[in-house]
Amino acid sequence: MLRNASGINGYSIFASDGHVGNIRDFLFDDVCWVVRWLVVDTGRWHANHRVLLPPSVLGHPNRAKREFAVRLTIQEIKNSPAIDTDEPISQQIESNIYDYYRLVPYWGVGHYLRRYGFSGGLELPGLVRPREAKIPEIGPHSGDPHLRSIESVTGYHVHALDGDIGHVEDFRLEDADWSVHYFVVDSRNWWPEKKVLVSLRSAQSIDWKARQIDLDVDRRAVEDGPSYNETMIVDRNYEKHFHSYYDGIGPSGPP
Repeated sequence: MLRNASGINGYSIFASDGHVGNIRDFLFDDVCWVVRWLVVDTGRWHANHRVLLPPSVLGHPNRAKREFAVRLTIQEIKNSPAIDTDEPISQQIESNIYDYYRLVPYWGVGHYLRRYGFSGGLELPGLVRPREAKIPEIGPHSGDPHLRSIESVTGYHVHALDGDIGHVEDFRLEDADWSVHYFVVDSRNWWPEKKVLVSLRSAQSIDWKARQIDLDVDRRAVEDGPSYNETMIVDRNYEKHFHSYYDGIGPSGPP
């Protein structure tokens, strides 16, 4: 089910023996656009106050109570490798956490074949490519250049071919496999009181330093696209209609 990241942010995390903390951010891989880590605020009981948990440890969400159960104890989480979420997360730290929890890391062979963009014909030309199965050789304290924070990317400016359309307000995630499908763009400065969905497939380039996303369609194409509001259920039928529309237009918009 596709859900807004903001709607999941704040969910409580419960270990087998008690409350751990609350989700405060998500770290996603900008190569395959999949959430790799949940940033959990533990309050005061953990030395660094925040821990990283891979989505694979989560049970099914309890949406009524806004919580996830995890298949770990509080002590196991408390003893996990130390991190500083204010600093870039190195691949060595990622590896240490996976080793600690005895989990297969996401860069394992065959992982990418199961992800959005590589099994359903939704590959994102020019942006998304599978990582090599082997971790690149980088310095042990270097940040993973492909890990991005949803909190930090929220607010990025979004530009169509012929001008600005707004800024990223949210992300639509598939909570079954944690793949990122869409940006939710607040376009009120261009199109009053309107929000639009922008597929990753329409992102021609992303300038992480300039905090800007450039699209390969014009403003008219976005304006004439499938309607969207936050109360809508974005299911497979909607996605099929959405992508059929954008697949039928050229890079400069409708003919």
